[in-house]
Amino acid sequence: MKVSAETKAFQARLGHQFSDAGLLVRALTHSSMATPNRDDNQRLEFLGDRVLGLVMAEALLSQDQGATEGQLAPRFNALVRKEACADVAREIDLGAVLKLGRSEMLSGGRRKEALLGDAMEAVIAAVYLDAGFEAARAVVLRLWGKRIGAVKDDARDAKTALQEWAQARGLPPPDYVELARSGPDHAPVFTISAQLKSGQSAEATAGSKRQAEQAAARALLDELQAE
Repeated sequence: MKVSAETKAFQARLGHQFSDAGLLVRALTHSSMATPNRDDNQRLEFLGDRVLGLVMAEALLSQDQGATEGQLAPRFNALVRKEACADVAREIDLGAVLKLGRSEMLSGGRRKEALLGDAMEAVIAAVYLDAGFEAARAVVLRLWGKRIGAVKDDARDAKTALQEWAQARGLPPPDYVELARSGPDHAPVFTISAQLKSGQSAEATAGSKRQAEQAAARALLDELQAE
């Protein structure tokens, strides 16, 4: 298969040259570009999530041989969650080579966190299928790099931490209410309120609902811990 100059450059940024370039093309193909003769990356995303998980689990066990499961689990979740995958994807400019349908391109798909995170997982799976687990591990460890050593002991995401705070006090899980949405369709801005049944709440604004919910949860946690 003939590979474009952009895809060749991406392979250099990724740190893996594919023997089967078709695997990489499939990993970069969003469902909006799928046809009966062109597969999208959803199945690869499913596999890549598992490969990434195994690499991270091994790395964390090796890094801290005295850590308990309770300490390792939040660190693991922080390293494999969609936001972390999207951050890595941005660092290697994965968005520039995503194959998107017209509607996704017009709505800013190359910058969307969910699309970037999914594609990063699919690319990991493509490396695994192309050259085996050791090659996939090498790519993941290089790209995640310092993140593994820097992950905090309490690496729970803010929404999880807020839910656990509420449950420990006999409260139901918090609600997340969309207060406003502004901006164009390709770059929306959301304002979300995190609310507890006790009446406490906090707001935050971000470029995706997921980010706004996390930021609102963090803001509410900070207020609760300051009381």
